Amino acid sequence: QVQLAEAGGGLAQPGGSLRLSCATSGFAFRMYAMVWARRIPGKGLEWLSGITNDGADTFYADSVKGRFTISRDNAKSTMYLQMNNLKPEDTALYLCVKCRGPTGPMNPGQWDAWGEGTLVTVSS
Repeated sequence: QVQLAEAGGGLAQPGGSLRLSCATSGFAFRMYAMVWARRIPGKGLEWLSGITNDGADTFYADSVKGRFTISRDNAKSTMYLQMNNLKPEDTALYLCVKCRGPTGPMNPGQWDAWGEGTLVTVSS
């Protein structure tokens, strides 16, 4: 059974940082691309970043490029999202997403499992 468990959310001040993690189990993590997305009430689901199975290629939405960094540790079956220079508009539920294969993390059609999310609130 595929399980994705996000952690690391919380309250941060504007300009602050948080590091999210996604611990996984139930599948061969090293074989699959992964994605971070977020859900903002009233705005739907936003793709933020993706990483190929081997970590060689990473992709970012314009809204987070230069501020967020995606990474993964295949030995620990865990993915991370380092978030710097946080803004109030980053307030959202952050979701970890598994892809169907090793590549294509930018294509929602390749997403096949989601975690329950971790809430990030950016406020002074």
